[in-house]
Amino acid sequence: MKKKISFALATAGAFAASAAHAQSSVTLYGLIDAGIMYTNNVVSGKTSGPLWQATSGNINGSRFGVRGSEDLGGGLKALFVLENGFNVQSGKLGQDSRLFGRQAYVGLSSSQFGTLTLGRQYDSLVDYVAPLSATAGTFGDASFAHPFDNDNLNHSLRISNAVKFASNDYAGIKFGGLYAFSNNTDFAMNRAYSFGASYTNGPLSVAGGFLQINGSKGATASSPGAVDLAESTANGKGGFALGADRMRSFGGGINYAFGPFVTGFVYTRSEYENSGSFGSTGGTVSFNNFEVNGKYAVTPALSLGLAYTYTNGHVDNTSTFGADPKWHQVDFQTVYKLSKRTDVYLEAMYQHASGKNYVAFINTAGGASSTANQVVGTVGMRTRF
Repeated sequence: MKKKISFALATAGAFAASAAHAQSSVTLYGLIDAGIMYTNNVVSGKTSGPLWQATSGNINGSRFGVRGSEDLGGGLKALFVLENGFNVQSGKLGQDSRLFGRQAYVGLSSSQFGTLTLGRQYDSLVDYVAPLSATAGTFGDASFAHPFDNDNLNHSLRISNAVKFASNDYAGIKFGGLYAFSNNTDFAMNRAYSFGASYTNGPLSVAGGFLQINGSKGATASSPGAVDLAESTANGKGGFALGADRMRSFGGGINYAFGPFVTGFVYTRSEYENSGSFGSTGGTVSFNNFEVNGKYAVTPALSLGLAYTYTNGHVDNTSTFGADPKWHQVDFQTVYKLSKRTDVYLEAMYQHASGKNYVAFINTAGGASSTANQVVGTVGMRTRF
């Protein structure tokens, strides 16, 4: 009798252990960001003037997704993410009408080493440096992007065909890297690689990262490079086809928290070789971005944010524009939380461009200005589920 009881208990224990190892979860999640935006000057065809528009994703791109995991035992989990981007005002798909254009990957996670994933994902600049910038998802994100999102901190480009590793946290240190296959018989054409790291110790956070994308040969303004790996936003990155045979971007940042006030500095440099942008095919277009930002939690419900970015550009071929471009942009934001999931916000952005024939163009403005100056103001609401 005792043997039968022991056998029954052992069998029940085995089933319980098996069930524990097979524990899985699937979560539906999303974010909806809608607002009303005013831009003082936008070029439309041969005319220009003020623009009022209903917006979607002014700060955070509207999205819904599914994430899941399965416990495989021994500290190992299988996981996946399928994330869709859409326009809440029209219901249209985002990211060039991809079904899961924001993210789509599957992988394994180890409690001892880290996570390995395969699919469409973010690069290391987005993972490590962007959280310290005003382009962070918890700050200004899309509307505070550097001109044309030239350094991709605002993830205008997402990387397809990618294998990615992200380490666990080792005493505040995290690191990772990504390689994206060309899926082409020319192995070196239209591929990407990226790596980065961060360190956090109490109120201090520092990070650095690198991204290189090898585009298709002979980039032009109408056919920018790297189109198979990633897509630009509507009308190109910020309205221009900022493409090249090779795009290389690197940078770093630092944040320090003084109680409810967090301040930071971020520097990035981006180079577009044999670029089809700004009429400089055959040359290099480069951008040096210097950003200072600060965010203050007035109360648990109310926060204020301010950022300034100076972008110093360089164009090899100046026959069209005659001088190197420069941009100054000031961004302001205030957010009030109605609940844990829902908030309302107010944003204002100002940009000034200098250099012959250069005009201002704020990332979410709806179009370029006809002058060197542009002002944008937005009121909006976000809810999460």
